[in-house]
Amino acid sequence: MCWSASADLVAGTGIAAVGVVSVTLAARRPRDLPLAALPLLLGVHQIIEAAVWHHDGGTGPATVAWAVIALPLLALWVPAAVLCAAPPNARRRLLIPLAAGAATAAALAHALATRTVTAEIRGHTVGYSLGLPQPQLIVAGYLLATIGSLLLSGDRGLVLFGVLVGIGAAVTAALWRQEYISTWCAFAAVCSVVLALWIKGRRPPAPRRSQPA
Repeated sequence: MCWSASADLVAGTGIAAVGVVSVTLAARRPRDLPLAALPLLLGVHQIIEAAVWHHDGGTGPATVAWAVIALPLLALWVPAAVLCAAPPNARRRLLIPLAAGAATAAALAHALATRTVTAEIRGHTVGYSLGLPQPQLIVAGYLLATIGSLLLSGDRGLVLFGVLVGIGAAVTAALWRQEYISTWCAFAAVCSVVLALWIKGRRPPAPRRSQPA
């Protein structure tokens, strides 16, 4: 989320570009591709929110598309992607956040299918409402699935990435609750660059060319 339609559009385009670079870097490590594609997904998400701003919120297709990505899709995508990229000795414990993500995604998908999601422009923020039952439980499951999977990944780079995401989410939520300004797009940009650097460091070395006799 950004503070205006133009900010969302610019940030989304930049984040999506970082995502393209990440996917290109991960091409030689297929297990990293789902995680490498995360910035691309976040960039598209920001661009969709630019359309939400343009339509002054409401309940239209852009609002629904934003909610589908933000809620059930990311709740399942992140732990599954971390499981794919994590070292083998961490995969068993990562089944816990994956199970939490699957359950959370199912609950959120059911809510989106049976309820109406609305967006409301509140100064420099956009507020989304779905009327979730037991929201505290769903939020706990969401955090366990996303940030929890990164912290349990067993990879130092991903753990640091999880700490960065957690700090960014906390700061953004505090500012958003005050309806002051939405800053998640800035944190998403920083996180996307950090993730791209992590992907770059994971690239296998190019095979050496044999020297002529």
